[in-house]
Amino acid sequence: MKDYFAPSELIINDDGSVFHLHVKPEQLADKIILVGDPGRVNVVASHFESIECQTSSREFQTVTGTYKGKRITVISTGIGCDNIDIVVNEIDALANIDFQTRKLKEQFRRLDIVRIGTCGGLQPCTPIGSFVCSVKSIGFDGLLNFYAGRNDVCDADIEQAFLKHMGWTGNTCAPAPYVIDAHADLINRIARQDMVKGITIACGGFYGPQGRELRIPLADPQQNKKIETFRYGDLLVTNFEMESSALAGLSRLMGHRAVTVCMVVANRLIQEANTNYKNSIDTLIQLVLDRI
Repeated sequence: MKDYFAPSELIINDDGSVFHLHVKPEQLADKIILVGDPGRVNVVASHFESIECQTSSREFQTVTGTYKGKRITVISTGIGCDNIDIVVNEIDALANIDFQTRKLKEQFRRLDIVRIGTCGGLQPCTPIGSFVCSVKSIGFDGLLNFYAGRNDVCDADIEQAFLKHMGWTGNTCAPAPYVIDAHADLINRIARQDMVKGITIACGGFYGPQGRELRIPLADPQQNKKIETFRYGDLLVTNFEMESSALAGLSRLMGHRAVTVCMVVANRLIQEANTNYKNSIDTLIQLVLDRI
């Protein structure tokens, strides 16, 4: 572990805020909610009793406030694991690096991070409108492969079982997925008994990687059927989304606790979608606010 972080590695803005998020260390709460849509930040914050600060930079919108006595920061990440890489690294830096000395703080500060998102359901148990908790995530994105310790935190047995099931073993053109667990304590606290729990596939795109075919044919037209029939013990693949693997993986490597919960807005099995979901997702937002 480095004991000094050079200006080229940790970029700090002139006002003392971190490079992309434009958030200062004192503005970050220990409880963090991540959303993809910048517009959803204000939906979450509308439930706060008080607002402490607000910042805006590109797709990264941030509000810190208080909900029922709990100090919470809500941040929009935009879409994809690449943006999760930016957000999780920068909030960890805000929590655990002294911006004056550029050295690690003596006392580690652990963050609880819950991502509220939308997803595509892959099973009869995930109809439109249902809430899904990502107990495990299979990352098609490859992000965690760039970090030391990847093998220490991933589930190698499920990785091998999934590769074999998909017929990707030895195929150099196939993805190299990693499997990562969400934090058990957060799963129990957030999902309880009223959310579907399962394996989530975090994809590197919305179309081809999720088996959608428009004008370019798919490399494997049977990909989704294979995914839908994968089983590991009592778990099956419940949904597609695009961020849960990077969030769970980076958080585990850094010592934070993280989980992703999503509302199903499309069911790929029966080929139905609901584009008017923005009002109904507020129910999931309130559940997370009460339980975080």
